[in-house]
Amino acid sequence: MSEKVNDRTIFSLSEVTLSIQRTLSERYNSVFWVKAEMNKVNRYPHSGHCYPDLVEKVNGKIIAEMRANIWKDDFDAINARFLEVLHEPLKDGINILFCAKITFHSVYGLSLRITDIDPVFSLGELEREKQETINRLKKEGILHANKSRILAPLPKRIAIISVQTSKGYADFTKVIGENPWGYQIFQMLFPALLQGENAVESILRQFAIIEKVSRHFDAVAIIRGGGGDIGLTCYNNYLLARRIALFPLPVITGIGHSTNETVAEMVAYKNAITPTELSDFLIQKFHNFSAPVNRALQIITENAILLIREEKLKTINLVRFFKTITGSQLGKNRHKLHQLTTSLFRQSSHFLQLTRERQIYQNLRILVKGSELFITGQSDLLELLRKKLPDNLSSFISREAQKVSQWEKMIEIMNPVHVLKRGYTITLVNNKVVKSAEVLKKGDQLKTILCDGEVVSIAQSITKINPNE
Repeated sequence: MSEKVNDRTIFSLSEVTLSIQRTLSERYNSVFWVKAEMNKVNRYPHSGHCYPDLVEKVNGKIIAEMRANIWKDDFDAINARFLEVLHEPLKDGINILFCAKITFHSVYGLSLRITDIDPVFSLGELEREKQETINRLKKEGILHANKSRILAPLPKRIAIISVQTSKGYADFTKVIGENPWGYQIFQMLFPALLQGENAVESILRQFAIIEKVSRHFDAVAIIRGGGGDIGLTCYNNYLLARRIALFPLPVITGIGHSTNETVAEMVAYKNAITPTELSDFLIQKFHNFSAPVNRALQIITENAILLIREEKLKTINLVRFFKTITGSQLGKNRHKLHQLTTSLFRQSSHFLQLTRERQIYQNLRILVKGSELFITGQSDLLELLRKKLPDNLSSFISREAQKVSQWEKMIEIMNPVHVLKRGYTITLVNNKVVKSAEVLKKGDQLKTILCDGEVVSIAQSITKINPNE
């Protein structure tokens, strides 16, 4: 009850609050729909009640703020619809369209009692924010900047932004670590929050660390398990999308959902629906590189074996040819030596006969001149010949043997292999040796034998030279 004191009417606080309560109840006696950003949910687990902080922003500045409440039964119903429509619970930092009634309590003051929230509106707001981010990136001309990066043919060093306990991260590392081909891919985890209001800041912080050591990595992978669209709102953030677009390394994503591609996935070099698919992509890169290498190795091995066989056969044929030529030449030289030896004996005998006859004639002349000189007759001459003739014959045979040795050396020098090593070649047409340009015509297939191989060519033109000019 109010009272009069010194001509002043004085009300108690409870009277004032009761008057405000009556006034608001009479003025706002029905529910109405309001849109605002739910900055904080402020749910108390022990009671199940929520006391959200609601704000309205213009250009990032708060122009209105009010506290609300959602009783446990209403919250459970609202949260169930959010899980059904968005596959995510009601959470901080989203724009909502809610049905509320203004209430006033003498102790807790003015508040909005929220009885319902439309999850479809929240989904639409997220889509609007996503489109704004896309438009800004397009205007700056960087929407596809990261896609222009060059991914290494063998991306062997991957920096991973994820949560160590994430199932998606575990799937990614398991597929790569247990690949049956034994491909080795180095992975380093840079742990970060992957959803919620602090996710953007956490991921950007890890990008800054990776950029400082970017020379040690081939790509950056953002890996997250499955989730609904509201859980992915951070990946539509402009600052995060811009960071990915302009990052110096290719950024690959495996965020783990199949609908409503986020802006971060759109600007990334490569986006996979799941972490497992992302690991398969990296393994396939190794396949794409190794398959032609293995095929080239097989071709080189087969050609090398074939070439070795051909060269071995050629060497065998050349050895046989050389043996035939040298054997023939040695046979001729042996025959010639035999002839020379026979001729030597014949001429020696003839020489001895002539010498004997000449000596007899001289002895007869001496005998005519005086019988005292007869002591130097025929017997002495024969003794002299027996002493001198063996020395002369041995010297002659030695000289002829030396000639034969010189011929053998000349034959060895003329060995085709040595001739080829000095830079000469043998040219064949139809497996016949070419000795003159007269036998050649344009278009002939020529086989040129070198000291260590063969060259097959086609005669493009033939120029004849007069050896007498």
